[in-house]
Formats: sequence, structure tokens, C-alpha cells
Amino acid sequence: MGYILNLRKRVGHEPLISTGAAGLVYNASAQLLFVYRSDTHLWGLPSGSKEIGESLAATASREITEETGIHAVNFKFITLLSGPSMQFTYPNGDQIDAVIAVYQAFTQDHQLIPQAGETDKVAFFDLDHLPTQITNFSRQILVAAELV
Repeated sequence: MGYILNLRKRVGHEPLISTGAAGLVYNASAQLLFVYRSDTHLWGLPSGSKEIGESLAATASREITEETGIHAVNFKFITLLSGPSMQFTYPNGDQIDAVIAVYQAFTQDHQLIPQAGETDKVAFFDLDHLPTQITNFSRQILVAAELV
């Protein structure tokens, strides 16, 4: 069980500062990787919370693999997002105030495998045809990375 889930047992739905990482993962065709989230029913970038003892780059790498089944390489730090616009309430009522490190990475993998219970679909999109129904966090990341 993860660090945030263990904290949730103690604090319920109260706001938590959640440190995590997200990946801007490109394939050989310069398409960007997205996951369709089971909880919000929106497209988003692969991302997740940091575990104890884990670097933020390792968090990004782990979350990309867990949520999509692919292995990304050549991680490069892009930006750090935090503040009032990074507060979110999940459909189950859990509240977070997120601090998200964003990394760019690349993959040669072609087989995409959604993570049961967390992601329903995984797909690459052309930069000029990104999904329109995306999470607020992902939209903010795309703006910060100057991709939209």
C-alpha cells in the first residue's frame, strides 16, 4: 500500500499535500502519451504520488510503467507545478494540494497496457490532435510545457 493511501487511513478525506510526478512521454512519431482515468473519466498524463525514499524522476518512471505498461527513458526535468490551482478533490472526496514535478521522456515500446482499476485506456496522440476532455492538472502541465 502506498504512502498517501496509508495517510488516508488516518486523515480521511482531509486535504493532504501530495508530492508527485508526471510524464510527457513521446514515441518515435513524436506523439504524446495519455491515459484515460477510471476515476474522473478524463484523459490525463501518466502521473502519481511519490513513495518514501523515491526520487521524483523514479516516481515518474514507475507511474508511467504502472499506468501504461511501457518503459520510458532519457528523463529530463521540465517544470514544477504547485499552488492554489493544483488543489483537487477526487470523486471519492479525497482532497489534495499537489506539488508535481514534470519530466519529459521517450519510449520505443508499442504495446500499451492500461492498469486495471486506474486507467481504462492508453493511447498516443499527435500534438495537434490532443484529447479535449483532459484533467485540469494535465491541462496545466501542457500549458507550462508550452504544448498548447
